[in-house]
Amino acid sequence: MTATPTSKPRPVALPAALTVKELGDTLGVSAVEIIKRLMTHGVMASMNQSIDFDTAAIVSVDLGFDPSEAGAVETAPAAAPVAEEEAPDDPALLKPRPPVVTILGHVDHGKTSLLDTIRKTKVAAGEAGGITQHVGAYQVERNGNTITFIDTPGHAAFTAMRARGAQVTDIAVLVVAADDGVMPQTAEAISHAQAAGVPMIVAINKMDLPGANPDRVKQQLTEHNTVVEDYGGDVIAVPVSATKGTGIEDLLDSISLVAEVAELKANPDRPGQAVVIEAEMDPSRGPVATLLVKNGTLRQGDAIVVGEISGKVKAMFDYKGARIREAGPSTPVVVMGLDVAPEAGERVRVVADEKTARQIVDERKRGREADEQTDHAHVNLDTLFNEISAGKLKELIIILKTDVRGSAEAIKSSLERLSTSEVKVKIIHAGTGAVSDSDAMLAEASNGIILAFNAKTDPSARKRADATGVDIRSYTIIYQLLEDIEKALAGMYEPVYNTVVDGHAEVRQLFKSSKLGQIAGCFVLDGTLRRGSNVRVIRKGAEIAKSRCEGLKRFQDDVREVASGYECGVVLSGFDKFAEGDVLEFIHEERAN
Repeated sequence: MTATPTSKPRPVALPAALTVKELGDTLGVSAVEIIKRLMTHGVMASMNQSIDFDTAAIVSVDLGFDPSEAGAVETAPAAAPVAEEEAPDDPALLKPRPPVVTILGHVDHGKTSLLDTIRKTKVAAGEAGGITQHVGAYQVERNGNTITFIDTPGHAAFTAMRARGAQVTDIAVLVVAADDGVMPQTAEAISHAQAAGVPMIVAINKMDLPGANPDRVKQQLTEHNTVVEDYGGDVIAVPVSATKGTGIEDLLDSISLVAEVAELKANPDRPGQAVVIEAEMDPSRGPVATLLVKNGTLRQGDAIVVGEISGKVKAMFDYKGARIREAGPSTPVVVMGLDVAPEAGERVRVVADEKTARQIVDERKRGREADEQTDHAHVNLDTLFNEISAGKLKELIIILKTDVRGSAEAIKSSLERLSTSEVKVKIIHAGTGAVSDSDAMLAEASNGIILAFNAKTDPSARKRADATGVDIRSYTIIYQLLEDIEKALAGMYEPVYNTVVDGHAEVRQLFKSSKLGQIAGCFVLDGTLRRGSNVRVIRKGAEIAKSRCEGLKRFQDDVREVASGYECGVVLSGFDKFAEGDVLEFIHEERAN
């Protein structure tokens, strides 16, 4: 018949670590089923994510297997931990370095135009929606001295990126439009600069416009604990016009003056230490990361550790795209040689060799997994659903894919702030690159939607999404993404649903399974039975139970649906007290118009 019972758990040998897909292949079940089982134990994992033996064993037992660890070997003594912190530099070895300047301010106040004027290039016109989407790092030469600039977006959605820019900078240049004054994002920028403890210079831009009122700007700044020199404070304010080019030399003089007072120094004769400014998956070059060298010298061939990623600097390029072999303090570089794109803001450290890099990464992963283990032990999908159904709380589950890491963290932060007491926005995965088949499977298993910002969708992912009803929404402008989600949230309040009958099946034979209990051998009377549907169990004309179809089988195969006129095995969640002659009514809910 359709569902052959298993008398006892089947033995299976599993390695110490394997991916979710490999576990599914080993056990003969779909990766989606493995993901669902993991979620019931509080573990969120994608198809290509690695899990350890203990986690795989729990899922295997759930599915009726008796797992054992394959190829177990005697564990060698653990290597001595590698020190995370390095000794401070001898002051005698420190040498002057260029200042790192961050441009902050409200959207449309002329930050990018100002930087364009300084660099004598024009890059602003091509930005989607008039917003600088990515962080850029550039260098300019003036009077024989170098200044490094970091350009951060001014849109409110990029608060996290602006904060990161302030953390890596020596001097913050706050751009305020003379005709517009201090705006909410201006105030946020001030807060980030003050929190980072860096000196600030105010560039009062758009002085060429008829409505320019620099005195009003200076007065408004005092309301945010920023007192300019004209008002007896210590903050330099420089009137400029990015379009006319006036005041630029004065601004650069002010930057040089503040840098000179700060006496910025570093030791170029030590292994490099850097910070990730931006990272992305380049279609032709693979993972590339823009780094700002903070101390020491980064060289081609160096073994590096970035968060939980180890790698080797295979190639380096300066901000103009020219290939270089080494980069000293305060130098922005683009690096190739990492397996995956790192997180923006991650610290980069040069180590002795690749073996040491891998050891540090392993230690960091073990520490993180130990911290997460406690969290996972308290997460349960069933109790989560109970909390939602018991009150007014609902969840919008989101898988977020973007072109670069900075966009991912900024959009994630903005989406989470849209949560209300009625609806919680939960981002269960955020990453870079194209929407993949694995992303579609995760969305299917978690009943979530996929948001793609400046990211393509693989054809296989689109096909799976269409087949399973997963919603993939693509955007190139952040405003539209946030507005659409706000509309979706507003539409989730107390919707009205109609019940639609998909089909009926009659129970004609019963089978026992050690892992699943009784399985109903059925004949489909009409319609189509679908896995995941809600099911009413009807006995002698009366409903005796309501459950959910957890599994459909045709002979030994798991299937997604069974049409009228065919036999199948049916497994229901939480119910196995079938009797021959029972009728199973498969239904689903449709939202009323």
